[in-house]
Amino acid sequence: MSVLNLLDRFAALDTNTVSDALDFLGLPGATVGLRPLWNCPKIVGRASTVLLATKSDTASTAHLITPVVEQIDSDDRVLVIAGGIEGISCWGDILANAAVIKQVRGTVIDGFSRDIDGSASIGYPVYGRGVTMISARNRVVQIDAAITISVAGVDVSENDYVIADNCGTVFVPSAYIEKVIDLGERIARRQDGMVEAVRSGRSVAEVMHDTQFEAIHVERA
Repeated sequence: MSVLNLLDRFAALDTNTVSDALDFLGLPGATVGLRPLWNCPKIVGRASTVLLATKSDTASTAHLITPVVEQIDSDDRVLVIAGGIEGISCWGDILANAAVIKQVRGTVIDGFSRDIDGSASIGYPVYGRGVTMISARNRVVQIDAAITISVAGVDVSENDYVIADNCGTVFVPSAYIEKVIDLGERIARRQDGMVEAVRSGRSVAEVMHDTQFEAIHVERA
C-alpha cells in the first residue's frame, strides 16, 4: 500500500486508538507532555528527525533546523525535534513560515517554542512541552538529523509515523504501521459499537468488561 493511502487511513484514527493498538502489540510509542501549543489541527505524517544540544563554544553556526527544512522535498513530513532545553526555544515563526513553503505538515518538539502566535497566524501546527520567549541563539545547536532520536522517552527514527492531536503525540515505527492501522481500525469499530451500546441502555459495566476489549484480537477486519 502506498504511503499516501496509509497516511489517509492513519489520519482517520486518533491518538487514543493508536496508543491502544500499540498496547495490544506490546510496542512503545505513546508520549506524555507533547501537546498542541496553540489550538492547532491534528498532525499526521512521517518523521524528519532533528537532534539538538546545548551550545558549548562561541563559534558561529547555521541556525538550528534550517538545513533540514531546506532539504525537505515531499509533502508528507513532520519535523520531530529532540534535545530541547527547559525554557529555551527551539522553534519560532520564521521557521514556521519556511516550513509552510516546504509543505511540512507540522512540528513536534521535545522542548519549547517561541513566537507561537506567529505559527498560529499562518495555521502551522506546533506540538511540544511549552511556550517561552527565550531565543535558542547562542544557547542551542543542531548536532545531527535523519537519525534515531529519543523523544519524551520514545525512540523515533527517520520516516517513522507521527500522529498528534489534543490528547498528545504518538509515534509508530515504520515497520509496524500497517499492523497498527489494521488493529486501530478494529479498535475504533469496537469502541464505536460500545458507545452505541451504552447509549441504547446496556449496562456500562457489561459493555466495558475486559472481555469486550479482548475480542478485538479475534475480530475480522
